[in-house]
Formats: sequence, structure tokens, C-alpha cells
Amino acid sequence: MLKINCEQLDFAALAEAFEGEYEADCDISCEVVIVDEKEILRLNSQARKIEKVTDVLSFPTLEGVRGKYLRAEENLTELDEDDNLFIGSIAVCEKRAKEQSIEYGHSFERELNYLVTHGVFHLLGYDHMTDADKAEMRVREERVLSKLNLSRE
Repeated sequence: MLKINCEQLDFAALAEAFEGEYEADCDISCEVVIVDEKEILRLNSQARKIEKVTDVLSFPTLEGVRGKYLRAEENLTELDEDDNLFIGSIAVCEKRAKEQSIEYGHSFERELNYLVTHGVFHLLGYDHMTDADKAEMRVREERVLSKLNLSRE
């Protein structure tokens, strides 16, 4: 089971919605932090050398894991204090999430869950650099969101 730490999300429901989206011999976990524009700008500048406010950033701890079976014994240095495989951190800009929910015409709850879902898929090795990769990632994201009953409204 995926374990997410963030007070502003129903992390149990989100974790359950990720069932079947990855395979592992242990629980996996990630950190989700909700930040302001100043912090997301700092992180984006530091991590990507882009001086721009963005909606979500992902910081994976594992590489080359897309579609692979995740094994604790192969990633011992990434096991947290509860023996969950820590796959990384996600930073979400709350203001951008609110703005985008209005721009796209759906709830803040849906946008926040979408951004976290998007971030988790990045932590699991998925990306959207090519049209094919983007299409696969979008299908996966929408599948998770549909399990949460968070349609585009």
C-alpha cells in the first residue's frame, strides 16, 4: 500500500486508489508538502534552474523504476523507519492548485488530488516527455482519480 503524509488530503483514499498501479514486496511511501509560491519558486529554481512558479514538483529517490517490481532488499537505503520503501517527495503549490481548479472548471479537491497523483506517478518513474508517455500517464492519472470519484466536472 502507498502511504502519503499530508493533512489536506484523504491520504487513505488516495493510497487505496493507487492499488494496482505498481507492484512491490513492501508498502511504499512518499512525502507530500503543500507550499506557497515563494517556496515552489525556490525549489523550481534550485532543482530545475527555472525561475518560475509551478504547480507541482517531484523529487524521486529511485531511478529506472517505471513498471518494475519494487523490492525492499534492492533499496535498503530508502526504507523509512516503518520499513516502507520511500519513493520521494512532492511539493504542491496551493495557490497554483486553486488557480488551476478555477481555470479548468473543477473543484480544488480534484486539482489537489490530480497534482499529487501526477507527482506520485513521477516518483514511480512515469513522465510526459513524449506523446506516448504523456498519454500513458494521463490514462493512469484519470484511472486513479476516477476511483476517488473526482471527475473533471
